[in-house]
Amino acid sequence: MSTSVTAAQAVDTRILRRFMWLSVAAALATMAIKGGAAVLTGSVGLLSDAMESMVNLAAALIGVWALRLAAKPADQGHPFGHGKAEYFSSLAEGSMILVAATLIIYTAVQRLISPQPVAQLGLGLLLATGASVINLAVSIVLRRAGHRHRSIALEADGKHLMTDVWTSVGVLIGIGLVALTHWQPLDPIVAILVGGNILVTGWGLLRRSGTLLLSSSLDPEDIARIRAVEDSFAAREPVHFLANQTVQQGQLAVVHSFLCVPDEWTVGRARVLAEEVKAAITGVLRRSDVYVHVQSHSSHDVPEEPLPGKPGAPRS
Repeated sequence: MSTSVTAAQAVDTRILRRFMWLSVAAALATMAIKGGAAVLTGSVGLLSDAMESMVNLAAALIGVWALRLAAKPADQGHPFGHGKAEYFSSLAEGSMILVAATLIIYTAVQRLISPQPVAQLGLGLLLATGASVINLAVSIVLRRAGHRHRSIALEADGKHLMTDVWTSVGVLIGIGLVALTHWQPLDPIVAILVGGNILVTGWGLLRRSGTLLLSSSLDPEDIARIRAVEDSFAAREPVHFLANQTVQQGQLAVVHSFLCVPDEWTVGRARVLAEEVKAAITGVLRRSDVYVHVQSHSSHDVPEEPLPGKPGAPRS
């Protein structure tokens, strides 16, 4: 990995940690606000909302740790760095979401079996609304930053906070209906529905994190950018490209491009073009480690039934 890539990664990771500390601050604030609302009203819906904020706090702290580990430079045992630490953060957050959802559903079922009246609904609604506004704002900031910096830790935390927002909306609707109808079972019923929605979100986060841990390829948009660069060189030079290989390594995009040149070309000429290809691909990806492998036309034997994406296979 080049020194410039390592330096850029260190700078970006410091920025990402600042965003994650913003999430920690938001979790502390909303946990206090929602917890106070739950105590004042006795609502199991607001209690479930406060419990999810506790999960937000734990997840954000794990995210800070993961980003700190991901910032460590590459070493002999980890030649591509420690970027995949973010995936462990995402897995931990998904697991905690599932645990929180299970506790919410369990608490709500107990309240449904033994109903209890809720009180001071107006103040409880006001506090919960304020906490939701905080989570909404921070969620938008984190998701945009995660997409821009290709950080699954930030994206996961932003999605988790957005789930918390929808949880709060459901709780607010439930509490409002209780205030209007005075039908107390509505409170735990809403909490159960909210818990089910959180279960779905947590499972989806676990699936995505597991896929990325298996060294998945780049997003289709990034692959299309790479192929457009390769096609531009093939259009002006007597060369062609084989199917490339890409791996998402944390925030780092690892690209292997396979360049076939005419037999009569010198090594020097081929290497000059390879460097141009490398620079062009690096230019269309935010942070990447690009390898351009050069071979002659005659050294490439096209298999009868090539596997898609396999080195040496022709481009589809």
